[in-house]
Amino acid sequence: MTRMTISTGLLLLALSTGVNSQDISDYAKWRGREIKALSDQQIADLREGKGMGLSLPAELNGAPGPLHALEMRRTLRISDPQAAELERIVAHMRMTAQRFGHEVIRAERDLDNAFRTGQVDEQSIDELTRQAALLNGQLRAEHLKAHLQTRQLLSREQIAAYDQARGYSGTAADGNASSSGHRHR
Repeated sequence: MTRMTISTGLLLLALSTGVNSQDISDYAKWRGREIKALSDQQIADLREGKGMGLSLPAELNGAPGPLHALEMRRTLRISDPQAAELERIVAHMRMTAQRFGHEVIRAERDLDNAFRTGQVDEQSIDELTRQAALLNGQLRAEHLKAHLQTRQLLSREQIAAYDQARGYSGTAADGNASSSGHRHR
């Protein structure tokens, strides 16, 4: 009888310990963040105007990134006029992405502060999340536009070489890049 009581007690202890550890949210470590919804890395990337995967629909469907294309200038046999245009595209993208990135940070900070201070209701949630979503959409659009401009600037051969160098050849993007109907020079 004593063995059964000890076994039952150990089983209950093990079960209760398992439940307690499962109750701790993965989010607990994020409570110390400056802005709860953004990591320090995300904030840094937004400030620097980095892509953060926002342009994947373009990148993986035959619309190269202008910065990557410039980095592969020799491989892609990019002409001087193309390089100058790519530099202009990158500069504009970076400038607008940084501007929208700062605005996204501000919008997320406003939302975070509304909850932190208790100055939040359903109407303010609608307004604050709508603003954050709009800014995120504008940021993403800037990155996607830069990819579109790059695709329009490069030849089909250059895009194929880009896809090959980035490891995309043999994927669905191959068929889309050459038959997309977009203008290529």
